[in-house]
Amino acid sequence: MPPVPPIPPGLDPRLDQRLAEVGDFIRSQREMARMSVRRLAELAGVSNPYLSQIERGLRKPSADILQQIAKALQISAETLYVRAGLLSDDDTGANPVRDAIARDPNLTPEQRQALLNVYESFLASRPPDA
Repeated sequence: MPPVPPIPPGLDPRLDQRLAEVGDFIRSQREMARMSVRRLAELAGVSNPYLSQIERGLRKPSADILQQIAKALQISAETLYVRAGLLSDDDTGANPVRDAIARDPNLTPEQRQALLNVYESFLASRPPDA
């Protein structure tokens, strides 16, 4: 994959903030999963330096890269899309339950996925008028 040029500092303060937020979120999720940068990069199919630059807010990852990172972290890609500014909360039908599960530092990635699966099954079995 060709390297993505860095975003010039000061181009758009909101973009700089979004990049920092998504990078911080990825780092916190990686640390909660007790995963090294090297291991996450390997699982996500990106280089160590590129992932490190994303975590530090120096690079703007594409939606595909965010999806690969989310899959490797076993979290919702939509959560990363919102944090990166690719989707608004309204576009995703943001759900505080899903967000709370994704952010809970006491859960392992496997536990997060299990809770999300149970939650989704409850929602799917609910009558349409509920």
